[in-house]
Amino acid sequence: MKKILLTTTLLATALFANPYESTPEEIAAVKATGQKTAAALLKSLGGNLQKHLKSGGPMEAFGFCSDHAYTLTEVIDQSMGSDVSVKRISLQYRNPANAPQGSEKAILESLQTLQANGVVLPEDVVEVVGDGVYKYYKPLLINKAACLKCHGDIDKLPELAKAIRERYPEDKATGYRMNDLRGAVVVTVKH
Repeated sequence: MKKILLTTTLLATALFANPYESTPEEIAAVKATGQKTAAALLKSLGGNLQKHLKSGGPMEAFGFCSDHAYTLTEVIDQSMGSDVSVKRISLQYRNPANAPQGSEKAILESLQTLQANGVVLPEDVVEVVGDGVYKYYKPLLINKAACLKCHGDIDKLPELAKAIRERYPEDKATGYRMNDLRGAVVVTVKH
């Protein structure tokens, strides 16, 4: 596992050479904040999605996600204080608000390349953005069959496929298989 993390660190360093020095303590604090924030977001979104999937199936889960996921993300974002912000990103996004910005795209592409080459992805990646500003990335994998209802071969559920296409005519978030990289939770931390 250390080799994989080192490879990712070297890759990130090569892509984003940064003149700012960070201490191991700063990186550890950023990782702790990132882990806490990402876990809160994933617990909130995941719990609500599971509840709606159980009570009304994929259509209700899609309705919840399209109507409330962004708002729940904002709630977690605001609860973390002014020095922390959180969002979800993906190269194959459904909502254009989840498109990666700046170096985020390169980080996701690097993770995707690692996965395509059979490398087990790291649990997280920390990017030094500027003096005292960091981005913590928590890769998101398709690791539950329920995720494939809305992100796999959606044509298996014609009513759902129609609803997705109507709500998101430029949807890119389908065709995934188990264990594919779906995107990442990004936590920006000012330290």
